[in-house]
Amino acid sequence: MRRKGAEGEPEVILDPSALDNDGLTAIDWFAPDATGKHIAFGLSRAGDEMSILHILNAESGIWLTEEIPGKAEFCGWRGSTGFVYGILTDPNDAYSRVFRHHTIGRHPRHDETLLEQESPSRIPDLRLHDGGRWAVAVHFEGWSKQDVLAAPTSQLLKDGESALQPVAIGYEARFEPQFVHGDALYMISTLGNSDGALWSVDLWRPDRENWQQIFTPAEGSVLQSSSYCRGELVLTVEREAATQFFVSNLQGESVRPLPLPGIGTASIAVERSSTSAFVSYASFNTPNQILQIDLADNQTSLWASPDLPFDPDSIDVQREWCISKDGTRVPMFVVRKAGSEGPAPTIVYGYGGFNITIPPRFIGSMVPWIEAGGVYASVNLRGGGEFGEAWHQDGMLERKQNVFDDLRAAGEHLVAAGIAKADGLVAMGGSNGGLLAGVAAVQQYDLWAGSISMVPLLDMVRYPQFLMAKFWIPEYGDPEVREDLGWILPYSPYHNVVKGRQYPSVLITAGENDNRVHPMHARKLAALLQRETKDETAAPILLWVDREAGHGRGKPMDLRIRDAADRVVFAMQCTEE
Repeated sequence: MRRKGAEGEPEVILDPSALDNDGLTAIDWFAPDATGKHIAFGLSRAGDEMSILHILNAESGIWLTEEIPGKAEFCGWRGSTGFVYGILTDPNDAYSRVFRHHTIGRHPRHDETLLEQESPSRIPDLRLHDGGRWAVAVHFEGWSKQDVLAAPTSQLLKDGESALQPVAIGYEARFEPQFVHGDALYMISTLGNSDGALWSVDLWRPDRENWQQIFTPAEGSVLQSSSYCRGELVLTVEREAATQFFVSNLQGESVRPLPLPGIGTASIAVERSSTSAFVSYASFNTPNQILQIDLADNQTSLWASPDLPFDPDSIDVQREWCISKDGTRVPMFVVRKAGSEGPAPTIVYGYGGFNITIPPRFIGSMVPWIEAGGVYASVNLRGGGEFGEAWHQDGMLERKQNVFDDLRAAGEHLVAAGIAKADGLVAMGGSNGGLLAGVAAVQQYDLWAGSISMVPLLDMVRYPQFLMAKFWIPEYGDPEVREDLGWILPYSPYHNVVKGRQYPSVLITAGENDNRVHPMHARKLAALLQRETKDETAAPILLWVDREAGHGRGKPMDLRIRDAADRVVFAMQCTEE
C-alpha cells in the first residue's frame, strides 16, 4: 500500500491474498528505490520464509521478469537500475549465503558475486549506504561480536570481496553500522561501553585512532539506533525496555528529546532531506498508531490508528521488580483489567536471549484473557538487551541458567505480591522463549500450572545438527565440547524429564515448514512427557504441529486468530478451579 504525500489516499499496489486462494502467500519484505519507480519485494509461502525476490514497476503495476529464489534478502538499491541482494546458493544449506549485485533487465546468472559465507558460525551481511555509494559488510560471530569492513560500491563491483577494507576487526564487542553520511560511517558499538555508543569513522581513514565517539546514552539507558535527518542525528534509546527519542547535531551535542505519548515501544522513519518524520508507537494499553512529527519544532499529530473496539482505560499497567536467585533485580510489566484486585490466573511471558528486548507493546490476543480477569506479565529476563550487553551476556553460555532462575523469581514474586494465584501461573514463550517455557515445565514443574512452548528448542544436546542452528552456538554453546555440555545438559528439557513425576499441563506448538527451529524438538518432548508424566488426565500434554506454517511469519489472519484462541483457552483450562 502507498500514499502520494502524507495526505494522499491509500492505494493498494500489491495484495498477497490475490495471489493465493489459500491465503498462505506472504510479503516478507519490500524496498522501493529512491525514485519510487521500482519496488523490490520478497514472497514466501506457508511460513517457509524462503523468499523469492521480485521487482514491481510501481506506476504500471507490472511485474518485471526478475525472479531470484533462495531465501532472498534485499541489501540496497544502487540508483534505480541495480541492487545488491543475498541468497542461499543451496536452499537446503543454511550456511551457503552469498551476496550479489543485479542489474535490472540482465539475467541473474550474470550477477557479480560480492561476498560469500566462510563458515557456519560466521554469518555475513552486506548493505549499501548513501544512495549505493558505499558498501558495508558485517561478519557476525554470535550476537556479542561482529567484524566490519567497507568499500566504495564501484570498487567492490570491480574487484570483488578483496576490495573490502577493515573498519573494526577482532574486537570483543558488538558493531552495528547505522548509516553513511558523506564518507563517514556512523556505527553503534559496545566497545568500552556495555550500553552502546555512537561512533563516526572516516572510511578513507578507518584506523582505530581516527574514530570519533559521538554519543553515549545516560546511565541505565541503551542506545539502539541512529538515523541522519537534514544535518542532525535522530537517536533511539531504550530505558527499562521503553523507547525514548533524542535529536542532536552531528557532533552529538545540543541533545533534545522528542515527545512520545507514554511508556511504550516506538520506531521512527526519517528522510535525509526533510524534518518530517513518522513514528510507530504502541504500549500495552495503546494499539499501534502512527504519529507525524516535525523534528524542527516537535509538533506532533496522529496520522493513522486502527479502529478497534477497545478502551485504553480498561487496562492498567504497572511495573514490578523481583529478586532472582543470585540477588539480581529483574523487572516486569504487569497488565490487568482496570480496577481488578486480588490474585488471578496469570500468564508470564519471557524470552531472555540474543540481546533481544521485550518492550511494552500492544498484544491484541491477550485482551480477551485480561477482560476475563486474567493477568499478563511480561518479564525482562537476562539474556535480553534491556540493560545493555552485560545484561545479555549474563544470560548466555555458562550463565544461561540465570534466565530460568529469573523466570522462577518472577512467578514467585507475582504470587507473593498477591497478583497471581499460587496455582494459576502459566509460562509462555516462543523460539528461544519456547526453550524457556520448556524449562519451566520440566525444571520448575512445582511452580507452574501450565506451559505454552511455541516453536521451541527443547533438545539442547542435538540442536546444532538441524537446520540453521549452528548460528546459535555462540549464544548457547557447543554440546560437542565437553565444557559446554556441562552447562547445557542440566537445563535441556528433553534430557531432564523424570519418569513418574507430575508435570504441569503443556501445550507445545510447531510449524512443519519452520526452517529455523526443527519441529522435531516439539515432537520429542511432547512424546516423552506424555509417556513419563504421572497422570496425563490430570494435566494433559498437548502437541500441535501446523502443516502449513513455519516459525511464525506469513500466517494469514484467520490462522493467527485460531492460534491465539488456542493459547488463551489452554491457559484458562490450566488455571480453572
